[in-house]
Amino acid sequence: MKTAYKYRAYPSKKQKGILNRQMFLAKELYNLLLEKSKTYYKETGKTLTEYRMDVWITQIKKEKPEFAELHSQVLQNVSKRVSDAYRNFFRRCKEKKQGKNVKVGFPRYKKFVSSLTYPQTNGFKIEKKNVELSRIGRMNFVNHKDIEGKVKTLTIKKTKSQEWYITIAVEKEDKSFISNSKGKVGIDLGISQYVALSDNTIIQNARITKHQRNHARVLQQNISRKKKGSNNRKKAVVRFAGYSEHIARIRQDTLHKISHRLVNSYSLIAYEDLEIPNMVKNHRYARSIEECSWGSFTNYLQYKAESAGCAVVGVNPQYTTMTCSNCGNIQKISISQRTFICEKCSMRKDRDINASINILNRALNVQSSNFDSYAVKATEGHSGSQACRDNVRPSAREAVAKEAGTIRVAS
Repeated sequence: MKTAYKYRAYPSKKQKGILNRQMFLAKELYNLLLEKSKTYYKETGKTLTEYRMDVWITQIKKEKPEFAELHSQVLQNVSKRVSDAYRNFFRRCKEKKQGKNVKVGFPRYKKFVSSLTYPQTNGFKIEKKNVELSRIGRMNFVNHKDIEGKVKTLTIKKTKSQEWYITIAVEKEDKSFISNSKGKVGIDLGISQYVALSDNTIIQNARITKHQRNHARVLQQNISRKKKGSNNRKKAVVRFAGYSEHIARIRQDTLHKISHRLVNSYSLIAYEDLEIPNMVKNHRYARSIEECSWGSFTNYLQYKAESAGCAVVGVNPQYTTMTCSNCGNIQKISISQRTFICEKCSMRKDRDINASINILNRALNVQSSNFDSYAVKATEGHSGSQACRDNVRPSAREAVAKEAGTIRVAS
């Protein structure tokens, strides 16, 4: 099981200069490798492998000694990024041929690089309140949580607001899933009412206020009034980036608190597996949907669930709002109509509560034959991390199915 820890770092003024210099060199190397890959393909008709890139990096270090300022493992990670960019390009090409609506997007040259990755522990050493990086020196960071597990990689990143963070990836031993034996609940995600639970609980949305949106607009106007390339414009960009990150952290904090509350209160959470990219094509609701961050919220639920003894299940969202949770009658309902009134059995219920009950029933009634068609998503259990889930382990998948009562698990 992989977990990532994220800490705020405080490099010195000299270290910031070294890091900026190394990020510039990483950008130059990335562009050189991309150009080399294009030339190699034109000459041979084959893609330049990551191993050949690493061999070429050794040669280019002799021709251009400035690249020796970077640790050897960091240089090899740049070649991995180029290789991953090509691999993703071919994956998107394959998906495009299969009829999926994706943009292929050939790898492009970078204008900047904002992070450096040490893929092996020989390039860094972690202590209680600081980390020693090769070619950079000892750097302080805020150690707000102890690191548990075997340390694998370290990434240092600079945000647009000139803040620095380090992310430490570790590997832990897999643990068997143990349910917390609490209740089951279905959740319906919305805009004004962020989460409606099938037990009639409603959690309101902490939306961006009018004052916050106006302040962001003023900061954007200040950028447009400054001369391009000037120092004042760069300062204005940093101020706007800092405020945008502040708003994002408020939203992220709210989502973490709601997801933490849910996974510790229930043993099974069923949610609708929404196609968010298709939903934002409606320009009337696109901004509101993006601000809700439903995708991030469901990711938080998934990676926190296993450590809390909770199973998270995504179901097909089709007709969950239009179906009566009492008799199963399907009828049309407008967006402005906030109360569902069944034309067949006359049941009256809040439309979001009604949908959440349908979501829970759908998760519990999925048969083993169509288990995969409902896109049931189990948890990978990245407890305490800022990362998203990886592929689901078979043991966790069976535990989720057993908890939901969807398939039989052999004893």
